[in-house]
Amino acid sequence: MRVPLDRVLGPIGVRRLAGTVTGIDTDARTVRAVTRFGEELALGYDKLVLAAGSRLVRPPFPGSEHLFDVDTLPAAAALDHHLQRLPERAPSAGRHTVVVVGAGFTGLEVATAMGARLHRIADPHGAGEEVRVVLVDRADVLGPELGTGPRPYIEGVVDTLGIEQRLGRTVASVTPEEVVLSDGEVIPAATVVWTAGTVASPLTAQIPGERDRLGRLCVDAHLRVGGVPDVYAAGDTAAAVAEGGHASMQSCQHAQPMGKFAGHNVVADILGVDALPFAPDPYTTCLDLGPDHAVETEGWDRVIRLTGQEGKAHKRNINAHWIYPSVDDPEAILAHAGRFTNGTNGTNGTNATDR
Repeated sequence: MRVPLDRVLGPIGVRRLAGTVTGIDTDARTVRAVTRFGEELALGYDKLVLAAGSRLVRPPFPGSEHLFDVDTLPAAAALDHHLQRLPERAPSAGRHTVVVVGAGFTGLEVATAMGARLHRIADPHGAGEEVRVVLVDRADVLGPELGTGPRPYIEGVVDTLGIEQRLGRTVASVTPEEVVLSDGEVIPAATVVWTAGTVASPLTAQIPGERDRLGRLCVDAHLRVGGVPDVYAAGDTAAAVAEGGHASMQSCQHAQPMGKFAGHNVVADILGVDALPFAPDPYTTCLDLGPDHAVETEGWDRVIRLTGQEGKAHKRNINAHWIYPSVDDPEAILAHAGRFTNGTNGTNGTNATDR
């Protein structure tokens, strides 16, 4: 689920400082940080690359503190711990009900995986009949950003898995025992998972550049932040132009090559050689849809390429193998870093895709 950074950075001589960045001053060219021991640092820079990722948008409605999410590894672990302890709770109408809010990429993957997970927990206690998964979204369709291409297949899988849909609605409030929707419906539920959108790291606000609606810094073809000398952005903090004039996605498919292009261009600038324009692989998506299904699409109009077990096998390879960097071996690490696409040896150029 994660890779120790020192196994990637140490073998190639990169110094790593563990700390939390508290401020960026682009005029003074300094970054302020606090270490895990409380020591305050002021680090000067010649070039700065901001690749601080994104964070979940937290809702303001009453009871939002009771929401779970899968935005970080600790948050996902907290959700898993909560689910494992559901059989210990007193029997109630919503004990084994999970409401997933947001029917986009993450919400669909969570909802379609949740039924099988709940049955593994509830069935040994004779509570399998209590399992219920409800998917809520303010849009009138599933996966509105996915377009019409894969939607019929997604709808078929959601129906097959018995997932209830509450579309065209959102959440008004949450308690530890129930969810109230915007139309007044009350759903007894001990678990509510929020997946409705992310924004760029708040550190982008420390840099005086133009930002998009997701808070991402607008960058040029070389991933330099407009109007801010010697500052680059990559990954979920950068709004770059992908192929065909489309805006880059907050996904590993674009984030990984962005990091490589930004790193290359920083060094190119220092050495006085030509920078490389960001040129990602052709856009694809691969959406996991529970124990037996997945759908892969290609192009921005998302034409279906793989479904069912073929798509599932592809998704497993992405999640378990292809997105991970080389470790320990300096030559392998540098060779991996030098490949500017997501294709890897033995995968026939297959791309890592949206989380």
